[in-house]
Parts: sequence; C-alpha cells; structure tokens
Amino acid sequence: MVSTADPRTYDFVIAANRLPVDRHVSPDGTTTWKTSPGGLVTAMESVMHGREAAWVGWAGFPGEAPEPFDDDALRLHPVPLSAEELVDYYEGFSNDTLWPLYHDVIVPPTFHRSWWHTYQKVNDRFAAAIAEVAAEGATVWVHDYQLQLVPALLRDRRPDLRIGWFNHIPFPPVELFAQLPWRGLILRGLLGADFLGFQRPDDARNFMRSCRSVLGTTNRGDVVHWAGADDDRLGAAPRRARAAAVPISIDASGFEHLARSPEVRERAREIRESLGDPEVVLLGVDRLDYTKGIRHRLRAIGELFEDGEIAPPEVTFVQVATPSRERVEAYRTLREQIEGTVGRINGDFSHLGDTAIHYLHQSYGREEMAALFQVADVMLVTPLRDGMNLVAKEYVTARHDGGGALVLSEFTGAAEEMRSAYLCNPHDITGLKQTILRAIRDTPTAKKRRMSALRRRVRTHDVQRWADDFLRALAVAPGKPEKPTHTDGKDA
Repeated sequence: MVSTADPRTYDFVIAANRLPVDRHVSPDGTTTWKTSPGGLVTAMESVMHGREAAWVGWAGFPGEAPEPFDDDALRLHPVPLSAEELVDYYEGFSNDTLWPLYHDVIVPPTFHRSWWHTYQKVNDRFAAAIAEVAAEGATVWVHDYQLQLVPALLRDRRPDLRIGWFNHIPFPPVELFAQLPWRGLILRGLLGADFLGFQRPDDARNFMRSCRSVLGTTNRGDVVHWAGADDDRLGAAPRRARAAAVPISIDASGFEHLARSPEVRERAREIRESLGDPEVVLLGVDRLDYTKGIRHRLRAIGELFEDGEIAPPEVTFVQVATPSRERVEAYRTLREQIEGTVGRINGDFSHLGDTAIHYLHQSYGREEMAALFQVADVMLVTPLRDGMNLVAKEYVTARHDGGGALVLSEFTGAAEEMRSAYLCNPHDITGLKQTILRAIRDTPTAKKRRMSALRRRVRTHDVQRWADDFLRALAVAPGKPEKPTHTDGKDA
C-alpha cells in the first residue's frame, strides 16, 4: 500500500496502470528497478525529464506493494493488486471486456459482473492514492482505459484538483459502446475530468456522441455539459468537460540521435548481413495482439510468394511479435494461428539458407529496434484498429538517410497525420498486396519524397509538443458549470 508516512505532496501527478519501472531481483536477493519498455513510458520519458512529480501505478507483481521510492526527480507510488484482482480488473475487464469493445469488436467482448466490481474497487484505490500525493490545486494526468472511473472518484475526494485524462486506444462509436452494461457509469467516471484527450478527432466525437446518447448531455462545440443526476452514485454532480484530439508522438530528436549512433548503424549492417543481404527486407513490429493485423499481413505476404511477385533470397520478411497477455485465451489462440501460418509459408517457399519469413516472438531494446528499422526497406504497419501506433513514427525517425517506405493502415491514429505513407486497408488482401508491391517498386525519388514529408511531420509534432498541447488544454478547460441546472440523465 502507498505509505501514509510520506508527507510529501506534488503539484504534478501522473496516474497509469503501471509504474514506469520494472522490478529486477538478482540471485543474491538485491532488488533494482529499471525503466519499462512500454509505449507510455517511452512517450512520457522526455516529458518527465527533470520535473519534480509523482507517478501512481501498479508495481508489476501481485501482493503487497513496496513503499514509495524515488527515480531521479520522480516519486513513484506503487498501488497494490492481488493475484485475483489482476485476473478480474486487468486480464478480465480491461483486456477481455474494454479492449475488444474499443477495437471494433474484432473479437467479442466478455461481460462479467464480478470483473466490473473489481474494476470499480481498483479504480477507487488508485483515486485514493492520487488524492494522498496531490498537493492543493495540483494537476493530475490520468492515463488510459484501465482507469476510466478515476477522474470522478478523484474529484469526489479532491474537488480542488485540475484533472486530465488521455485515451491511448480508440474510443468506439456509440453503437458499439452501448453494448457495455456499465456504459453510463464509465461515462460519468470520465466526466470527472476537466479535459479528455483522444488520439483522433473521431474518437473525441465518439465520446461526445456516447455522452449525448447514454447520459443525455448537451454539447457546445467540444465541451460536454452534464447536468448531473438525482442520485449519490459516481459522478452525479453537474460538470463541464472538454474533449478533443491531441495525438501522441515520440521523442523524435532523441530517437534519431540513437539511430545515428555508430553502434546502431553497425548493428544494422550486421543484421542485414545475417539475413543474407537480401535486395528487399520487409519488416513488421507489433505486440502479439489480434488488433495488429498480423494474420492479414501474413496472408498477403504468403500470396505474394505464391504469386511469384516476391521470393527469397531476394526478398525476406521479418516479423517481430512481442509477447503480450499470454494468460488471456484469445492471445494464446492468436499465437498458435500465427506460428502455424509462418510454418506453412516457410515450408512452402523457404530454401536451405534462404528463409522466407523470420518470425521473432520476443522483445527487443530500443537500440536493436532502431537498427532493425534501418534495415527495413519496407515497414509494414497494418493494424485492423490502433489508437496511434508509435512504431510508424519511430521507423521514419530512424531512417535518417531518407530511405525506406512505410505501408500504413488507414485504421491507425497515425494515418491521420502521416498521409504521405503508402496507405492501405488491411482487410483488403488484394489491395494490401498491391500496396506492398508499390512500396517495393516505386522509384527512389518517389520514396524519398514521401519519407521527407513523413519525417518533417514527426519532427515538428513530437512528444514534447503533445504534452505541451495536452497540458495547455487542461489548464484552460472549463470544469464545473457556473450555474448548473438539473435534468435527469437518460441512462446513468
């Protein structure tokens, strides 16, 4: 549990499901904490550099939480989760209910009341921990779908706080969101925030439409007006909250500096040589998740081999699939399907010394990824649905030579900004194949022109700009209505 003995409070508090560090226990029992490789941590790293603040999150292992501790200027406040709570709150409600629902119901979501009750309990625990460390009038930045009740729970405890919430994944259209049995309470929880940030304008509009349809709110521009409800449940008080798109990005200058280092460039040369120095290297880098479109991508690649459009050793495909949520049944099934498909394609089209597909089911550090990006002549970022996809931005940043080609799904948040990529519909296998071939066969001049535009966009819209835009919007968000008038919500 977060220590009550620590009297320090902070003017800036981040809350996320996980702390930005992972625990490592050496054979002699010594405990050390290392920076996590996750996307949120990577995005926030440069934002938090040198800033005195607190980060509230789960420490990454079940049971009693360690005491708060410091990581440079950042105060880390662990929140405890039991093994049972991890199953119900995280694996269950967060990743088997909300995740599929928010990603176009690619697989059916599962609804269990026991999961929902645990989600409520854990969100309340997070809100209590944040309230403890936040100074009077502090700014609190809550992250992502695991903590959607926290804004209202926190506001009930600490009405003095300025509260922002950012959604790293898509927010679904009301026709899908309405399936959720607890839809009204989720929206009431979110409306506890002063400002809600989303990856795409459509996500913000989906949220506002859901509020209007489910709660009976009204909108004035991008401000949601909630008149409150005649009950004492979560978020009953009248509220005004602004919802808008603030697309996340990467530390472009830092990642390019890494990619330009002699060690990374030498490693890129070694990787290409180990692949047999092919004419074209195709690359996919994803978490092993059904939203990422890996099966569709493999089908397109397999058909290109079958059609004779590409063949080893001239062309090879490298797929990095980072392990993910392996205790969830849908993810175990996905891994079996993908590995079966890779085996069939390699069995049909690989030769001794010439592998059609290199499949790597493991995680890699930033240096190795920067080297892989420089090896990739064509980067395949083809999710079926993705809030943003920072891999696309990392790839163009790593290509400081101006080379390479990015094939990008229309259904990513990144596609809203990166219009110069080779855009595709990953559901259209024929169209995906044609887009891959175009990215391979376009002239060097055409590719460089596209890459130049992509690199310019990412460089000028980096993670620091994202954070500045979000915090600026939060600082001036409308908050509580000046003269609230009560009307009953439609579906609270």
